[in-house]
Amino acid sequence: MTRYEFLKNLGLTGSALFAVTCLGGLQACGNSSEEDPQPTPNANQVILDLTQAANANLRNVGGSVILTDRRIVVARVAQDRVVAVTQVCSHQQNPNVSFNANANEFQCSVHGARFNTQGQGLNANGSNGLRVFTSTLDVAGNRVTISLV
Repeated sequence: MTRYEFLKNLGLTGSALFAVTCLGGLQACGNSSEEDPQPTPNANQVILDLTQAANANLRNVGGSVILTDRRIVVARVAQDRVVAVTQVCSHQQNPNVSFNANANEFQCSVHGARFNTQGQGLNANGSNGLRVFTSTLDVAGNRVTISLV
């Protein structure tokens, strides 16, 4: 038996039935669920929590993480700066770009393409550059925000 049927069996009709079911907090109107709805993730933004183990490398300069589901490489290039670039190399579209902390540059392991932290190519195979995403580092909040637009 639905709530509506139950209240109707109690003898409520018309506006009284409407008031109790829709305005009375019983949430019988519409298709609401019993649980609070989950927030819709922003498809144009990635937020990394640096307190999580998966992102721990970004706590230190030279550290990096690869977001394989988004094909993005994120590197901590300075105490107050992170850089996020596409993992897909512009040379032959291989998703093999990673960050080399010793050289402070991005490199593709397939054909040796190299890119600086602004995404500019440093050799012939990297001449087309990499897409760089706008990213911010909130040191106090232990968070990196990457804009995908």
